[in-house]
Amino acid sequence: MGENIGMVARAMANFSLADLRLVAPRDGWPNEKARATASRADHVIDAARVFDTVEAAIADLRFVYATTARPREGYKPVRGPDEACATLRARSAAGQPTGILFGRERFGLSNEEVGLADEIVTFPVDPTFASLNIAQAVLLMSYEWTRAGRDADAGPRFSAPEAPPAPKDDLHRFFTHLESTLDEASYFHPPEKRDVLVANLRTMLTKAGFTEPEVRTLRGVLKALDYRMAKETR
Repeated sequence: MGENIGMVARAMANFSLADLRLVAPRDGWPNEKARATASRADHVIDAARVFDTVEAAIADLRFVYATTARPREGYKPVRGPDEACATLRARSAAGQPTGILFGRERFGLSNEEVGLADEIVTFPVDPTFASLNIAQAVLLMSYEWTRAGRDADAGPRFSAPEAPPAPKDDLHRFFTHLESTLDEASYFHPPEKRDVLVANLRTMLTKAGFTEPEVRTLRGVLKALDYRMAKETR
């Protein structure tokens, strides 16, 4: 709803955050109801970018958290908001673009969307009433982001350089290439289990945090395998 987007923009502006990315907003965009509930956070509303898919929205990012209130299948690390925002601060300071995925008001993120993230962040709320609206979730993460910035001042003056992970669009192209190669090799058997096997592969490979050169190397390996399989079928 436009009203929810406006309240999200207001929560972001409270803590000096402004990069709002919307994926296929239900009521279209621009939306005057969003502007009305933003309570003068017009700079966030005006700068908001709209994407057709989650993949497109996070394509340029290097590290992404997915917010969820319920356990998910798979083996992604799960963090609390304080630890998650400390990680985001450190990666941001190292020049890595990062982001946080928030789901729909009614049912949050799908398992496939959570699968696109590197790790999960969840809130220490009462398990018998774990539901937060999207603006509340954004407000909590925005507050922890600001608090993590203050805590960072007490950290060490320097640390060992860390190779940044590859951009998400590079990783998604690698996944597509890998799945195509595995299709040719008849790996996905029986066919009705393909979606589950793909989700398991993506979860496992996302956790690795591959760097840009590593993804290029893996794409080279796949190209060599593709060439060999094509040669053998001639």
